[in-house]
Amino acid sequence: QVQLVESGGGLVQPGGSLRLSCAASGSYFNIYAMGWYRQAPGKQRELVAVIRSGGSSAYASSVKGRFTISRDNAKNTVYLQMNSLKPEDTAVYYCNLQVVGNVYWGQGTQVSVSS
Repeated sequence: QVQLVESGGGLVQPGGSLRLSCAASGSYFNIYAMGWYRQAPGKQRELVAVIRSGGSSAYASSVKGRFTISRDNAKNTVYLQMNSLKPEDTAVYYCNLQVVGNVYWGQGTQVSVSS
């Protein structure tokens, strides 16, 4: 059974920073990518950032230049450093693991940006 456990969410003022972590455990093979998605109230879940097995990354245009995705292969952990946060970044953030033939999701962590 694969588990993804997110941490690091919370309440922050506009312009502030947060760092999300997602630790993967269990048995899985042939990782294609790990990434972060978010879902705001009343909106569809959207891709925020993804890092592929080869190390390349991609970002949503709304977060490019502000967010950075990284990974620690030894710890099976992916991170999302979020800087210059805006109220529109408020959402539940979900970790995502893509392997050949399957996709796994974390339980989500709330990020709220408000003064």
